[in-house]
Amino acid sequence: MKKLLSLTALGLALTLGFGAHAAEDAKAPTKQQSKMATCNKDAGDMKGDERKAFMKTCLSNKPATQQDKMKTCNADAKAKTLKGDERKAFMSDCLKK
Repeated sequence: MKKLLSLTALGLALTLGFGAHAAEDAKAPTKQQSKMATCNKDAGDMKGDERKAFMKTCLSNKPATQQDKMKTCNADAKAKTLKGDERKAFMSDCLKK
């Protein structure tokens, strides 16, 4: 009887342990979900075709070209209405990323 009770308790403990582990895995974002969140954040206030093109490049496995970076940084600087030295500093920092 003690052996049966011990096995039942062990089985219950293992079941609860695996259930908790499965719940943790379900909560963790996938690699694609993390990438999507990052790209959405980087897209900022972009809209329309510009955003679509940026998201396509960002979500692909290819690294962004310098031309893509320039377009994105220009759009961000324009959205922030930066001018003069402030724009130059922003563009320099943005293009280094």
